[in-house]
Amino acid sequence: MISMSNIYSIRQMRMEGRPIAHIAKTLEISRDTVYKYLEEEDLSPRPPVKRERGSVLDQYRPTIASWLEDDAKGWRKQRHTAKRIWQRLTDELGAEVSESTVRHYVGKLKKELGIGGERFLDLVWAPGEAQADFGEADFYVAGVRRRLSYFVLTFPFSNVGLAQVFPGENAECVCQALKDIFEYLGGVPARIVFDNAAGVGRKIGDAVRTAGLFSAFAAHYGFAFSFCNPNSGHEKGSVENKVGYIRRNLFVPVPSFDGGRRFNKTLLARCMALAEKPHWAKGEEERALFMEDRVALLGLPPAPFDVVRYERRRTDKLGRVRLESRHLYSTSPEFALTEVICAIRAREVVVADAGGTVIATHTRAYGDAPSDTSNPASQLALLARKPGAWRNSRVRAAVADELREYMDGLGRDALAERLRLMRNVAAQSGWEAMVEAAATALESTGRIDEAGMHMAVLSRTSTPIRYDEPVDLSVYDALARKGV
Repeated sequence: MISMSNIYSIRQMRMEGRPIAHIAKTLEISRDTVYKYLEEEDLSPRPPVKRERGSVLDQYRPTIASWLEDDAKGWRKQRHTAKRIWQRLTDELGAEVSESTVRHYVGKLKKELGIGGERFLDLVWAPGEAQADFGEADFYVAGVRRRLSYFVLTFPFSNVGLAQVFPGENAECVCQALKDIFEYLGGVPARIVFDNAAGVGRKIGDAVRTAGLFSAFAAHYGFAFSFCNPNSGHEKGSVENKVGYIRRNLFVPVPSFDGGRRFNKTLLARCMALAEKPHWAKGEEERALFMEDRVALLGLPPAPFDVVRYERRRTDKLGRVRLESRHLYSTSPEFALTEVICAIRAREVVVADAGGTVIATHTRAYGDAPSDTSNPASQLALLARKPGAWRNSRVRAAVADELREYMDGLGRDALAERLRLMRNVAAQSGWEAMVEAAATALESTGRIDEAGMHMAVLSRTSTPIRYDEPVDLSVYDALARKGV
């Protein structure tokens, strides 16, 4: 293509009556070029679009496209790389082409087919809209280090996030956390976007399935909700970032508490204190931006929602009721083999008879390990913090007379120390191993201490050493007789 000034000269010279040959010679161009630009009707600027030139791989395009399209239907971790496509082209089809050429061609073809890396939108969040997710952190609960979940509700407009610690990630925990946060704020977010595995429901394709308790909770408070697509963390980047930020800033060093409710109340204020910093993008202080979030909140309903799920269960012959297939809750022998009503909340389970009269109240058990509230070991953690309850505890009633008398004779501080030791050993080795180890240590040394308990547990759990050939110790007897 010649310059626009030459095109102008061609037309001007022709208008002056100059011959085609003269124009071509003067401008040092061919006569065909002169004819071309004299006949051109539209000289408007054109977009600088690259002209596609043919590739040696065009003949293999249908094959490569079919491989890529099949990949898109399968597991993302098991797909063709450009290198693998090059290998197959050369090995299976005899193509003579470089790997770099294939890599460039495959990248271009993926774009044409709409296959490959995802493109994320910079989502805009209005005041009063929120995101929700869970994180995990370690805590000392009644002196025992445990890994618990913490629920985080963040407002992307202001980047303010609020957290609540719970032992699980079920619908009861989510709804209780939301209720406590709503009451702290004095209002309800207009819309909440949940992670696809947040305990209240799941998005499967275009269908959304929610827990019955959560559906009732959302209807009661009147907020709209939706779920992220599976494996789409970018849709809730605000809350994912806040989960890590809260862990680093509020849970280091490892927090310690006895009562989760009291800790959660102070946690809300501590979360708000983190908002006394400029917004990462807007520059204005997050707490100030949060005022717009609060103005956009819905009002609280006249009556609070009771976060509870009811189930009818039949007790076993010992009067225990089983929930979640692995956790046993005791009632009383007189209620053996009868139907009871279980009120299941985030932190407790209340068992009532068929008429609604409360029989027993228990701390709700979590985890994959089986539990039994009638097991004395379930009281050890609390006893270690409150040794004054030793005299009336199930632990005292369950141990042997010798161990009971020894513990009864200890002062408060010494008793608390022994109870902590028993708690730790029972947590690692079980109730029976702990009781046997304590009895063995007491019989051997007249006291219970960490070294004695540790050795007793090892002797109980270790197995004798077996040798491939019998050990002959007579050689040592012979040496001893010689005075060696």
